[in-house]
Amino acid sequence: MKKYILMGIAITSLLSSCDLDLYPYNVIESSQSFKTVSDAKNWANRLHSDLRGRVYGHYILSPDIQADQLNATSDYGNNYGSVHRWTDLTSDNYQIRDNWQGYYSALINVNTAIEGFATISPANANEEKELKEYVGMAHLVRAYYYFLLNARYANAYNESTASSDLSVPLVLTPDINALPARNTVKEVYEQILSDLDVARTNLATKAGAANASTLNIDVVTALEARVKLYMKDWAGAKTAAETLINSNKYVLYNTAADVKKMWHEDAPNEVIFAPFVSINELPNTQGGTYLGWNNGSRHYVPYYLPSQWVIDMFDDNDFRKDAYFLTSDSVLLSGSYHTLTMVNKYPGNPRLRAANAATNYAHSPKIFRIAETILIAAEASYHANNPDAARNHLNKLREARGLPALANTVTGNSLLNEIKNERFRELAFEGYRFDDLKRWGEGFTRRDPQNVNVIQRGNDFDTKTVSANHSKFTWGIPDRDVTANPNIVQNKDW
Repeated sequence: MKKYILMGIAITSLLSSCDLDLYPYNVIESSQSFKTVSDAKNWANRLHSDLRGRVYGHYILSPDIQADQLNATSDYGNNYGSVHRWTDLTSDNYQIRDNWQGYYSALINVNTAIEGFATISPANANEEKELKEYVGMAHLVRAYYYFLLNARYANAYNESTASSDLSVPLVLTPDINALPARNTVKEVYEQILSDLDVARTNLATKAGAANASTLNIDVVTALEARVKLYMKDWAGAKTAAETLINSNKYVLYNTAADVKKMWHEDAPNEVIFAPFVSINELPNTQGGTYLGWNNGSRHYVPYYLPSQWVIDMFDDNDFRKDAYFLTSDSVLLSGSYHTLTMVNKYPGNPRLRAANAATNYAHSPKIFRIAETILIAAEASYHANNPDAARNHLNKLREARGLPALANTVTGNSLLNEIKNERFRELAFEGYRFDDLKRWGEGFTRRDPQNVNVIQRGNDFDTKTVSANHSKFTWGIPDRDVTANPNIVQNKDW
């Protein structure tokens, strides 16, 4: 049976290589789209475009809103309501469904590309090198998607149970008719590491640089550090993270103005990888959920506000405070204006909208940053019984953000708590908090809202308590997939 690719994923230039008398006009037969290295380049561009469309937006809003940083406002309109409440979160929830569908639909293209690349014969040494890099990029993207799928739909990695804990189905070939069973967490992580090995070999000569928009060897290393942190492979995470840190390619901003430019104007120095965006090729956004600016009436209507304890985690001397938050007296909630502090990490880069137009909240998605890598090195060093290295890494970030260095007397649990707190501050509202609570084995209680008069109140909202072992830290497999595939076993309590 021939495998066909929907025209929606085809590249326009491929049409010239197809005999449209032989194949249906609305599809391209897969063997016809892998003739030359130029075809492979088009596919690699497609994989980058797919990746841009599967970060930011609901991909990071959903876990952040499910965690403990935010309060639903009185005017939130039930946006992300079930995710926030937990009690009525079911496996037919659209965020759960759309995350799953987004990653697996992208994997169809990845697997098609990997299979197709193997059929191309390069014409010369330059083409051979180029094709090798495209193969590496495809394996790197596949590792990234499976890492995210495991984070959402499987238990946190536990070496003693990883070989029996169910994760997601590993689909490694483009067979849309397959009905795969779920693999174990161990098997999925083994596949992630295997794909990273292939990517590392094939991208060995594809050097990284600040704000790279093309996948490269430094992105392999950054993902390896993140994966091994989640696996509690402390030595591996530390080695990978320090490889990037010691390269000195990525420089931390160390003024309030520059930290703000990184987030509000996409200043590049700290960014290891950010997919290409332009005014004509925009990414997903999340600023509307946090700001809700009404350009006509000149006021804000946010769906979610940061809790007061979150704001208070940032010292007034912390350069991030002015970049991450906006306090305004033009917040219209519950029918009247209030002075409130909103999340302002994603206000919209002026470069990505028409001149004088209202914000569209668009930003270059910062998938990997050196600040996260430094935090990985600090946490991994601590657990590898190297507190001095942990403190040194942490202090490097703290001092760059305007905070004093920790004294050598900060050790043990106090040092670990400082690492966790700094990770919370640096990575706030980037989609990490939920995963961190899950892998640390910590529950939470929502607390200290800014103003009880403008938020949703009650046990499912501002006083929500979630235990560390709550089953909905692991999302349910979407209903329609369980129904369509009898080999899928649903997660507990879904």
